Amino acid sequence: MIDGALPRPRRRLTGRSIALLFLVGALLVAFVYPLRTYMGQRAQISNLMRHEQMLRRDNARLDGRIARLHDPRYLEFLARECLGMVKRGEISFVVVPKQKVPLPQDC
Repeated sequence: MIDGALPRPRRRLTGRSIALLFLVGALLVAFVYPLRTYMGQRAQISNLMRHEQMLRRDNARLDGRIARLHDPRYLEFLARECLGMVKRGEISFVVVPKQKVPLPQDC
């Protein structure tokens, strides 16, 4: 020992401190599961919100297509371009290309 230094008392684990450590550990373990569940649900909500936005965009696009299908001029365009139909009294000429020509996108 060094001169003038008092010996330090040894710390012991008492029953209270063990009980307190056990309680803190149990609270931490009990807190982990709900936190994990909460984080999983937040991720699921985020995915569902993205999916909802995508469905809303698709619905808007389909509503526009429905509106176009109610337009007689658009229906005539589809009948002529996609189905090759002609009005009574018209003569249809078909030009056969050397390479395959794709149909318009709406067909």
